[in-house]
Amino acid sequence: MARQRPDWNPELLRKHRGEVGLTLEETGEKLREIAERHGFNIAANFQTIWGHEKGSVYPGPHYRRAYCRLYRRNEAQLGFRKALPGEDSPVAPVLAPASTEQNVLDQPDTVRQALSSIREGTEDVDSEALRSRVIDAWRRRTGGGSVDGPAVILVGGYAGSGKSEFAKFLGGLTGWPILDKDSLTRPLVDQLLVALGGEAHDRSSALYREKVRPLEYRCLMEAAWDNVDCGTSTILDAPFISEFSQAEWMQRFHNRCRSKRVSVATIWVECDPESMREYIEFRGAARDAWKMESWDEYLQGLDLTMRPQGPHFVVDNRLGAAVALVDEARDVLSGGGL
Repeated sequence: MARQRPDWNPELLRKHRGEVGLTLEETGEKLREIAERHGFNIAANFQTIWGHEKGSVYPGPHYRRAYCRLYRRNEAQLGFRKALPGEDSPVAPVLAPASTEQNVLDQPDTVRQALSSIREGTEDVDSEALRSRVIDAWRRRTGGGSVDGPAVILVGGYAGSGKSEFAKFLGGLTGWPILDKDSLTRPLVDQLLVALGGEAHDRSSALYREKVRPLEYRCLMEAAWDNVDCGTSTILDAPFISEFSQAEWMQRFHNRCRSKRVSVATIWVECDPESMREYIEFRGAARDAWKMESWDEYLQGLDLTMRPQGPHFVVDNRLGAAVALVDEARDVLSGGGL
C-alpha cells in the first residue's frame, strides 16, 4: 500500500515550470542534463513529469533532487514536504548559464552554505574551525597554499541517512581519500559469511555481529592508519553505530590520533525514519532486504536520539535538507548552467 503524503502539493511543480517558461519536453531535457552531472538515476520523460505535476506519481529521491537543482528551490518550496526551520526563504531561479566570473565568485559562499549543515554536537568542538579546514583544503586544490598535519574525519549514521553523500562531498572538496566500509570490505565480508555457514547479504544476525563485523571495521581502521602514517588526511564512511556508542573506543581512537599528531572530527548524520526508509528502498541493495521486510522491527532497534560519545559534530539531514545544499554546491562548483 502506498504511503500517504499529506504535505505534498504537486501543483507547485507545474507552477514553477510555468514561471520559467519550460515545456514538458524541455523540462525533461534539462532534468536529464542535471542527472548526468550529478549521477542521478532518472529517465525524465514528459509522461513521468506530467504524472509528478498531476499528483499521480510521487517523485523519487533522485527526481526530487533534480527538480531542486532545476528550479533552484528546496523540497519544501517545491511542495514535496513541510519546511524545516530556516527553509522558508525564497531562492531566485537561475535558468541561464552563469558567466565563469560569476561562478567563481559564487563558489566560496555556496561551499560555506553547504558546510553550514555541520553544527556542534558537543560544546568542546568548533564547527567553524572544521569548515575552515575543509575550505582551506579545497582552496589548496585549486590555488595552492600551506598544509597542516593530516586529519581524520569519521562520518557515521544509520543506513539511508545520507552519510555517504556528505562524505563524498567533503572528499570532493578536499581531495582527501574516502574509505567507504562497504566498498572496502563487502566482497570479503560476503564470502566470509558464506564460509561460516551464513548468508552473503546478512547484516543482522549474531554471526555477522560477533564474528564478521569486528573484522570488517578493523580492516577499515587499518587502512586509515596506513594513510595517516603517510601524512594523508582521510575520510571514513561507515555507520559506526557500535563504535560511536562506546566512550572507551572513542577515547582510544582519539588517543592514537593524538600520538600521531592527527586531528580528528567525528560527524554524525541524523535523518528521519521515513527518509531513511525511502533511500534504503530506492538503492535496492541486497544487504538491506531484511530491513525492508521487517521495517518496524528494524526501526525499533534504532536509537534516533543517539549521538557519538565525546566531541562530535552533527549534520541535520532530516528530509534530505543537508544533501540538497550539497547538490547546490556541486552545481555551482561544476559551473553547471541550466
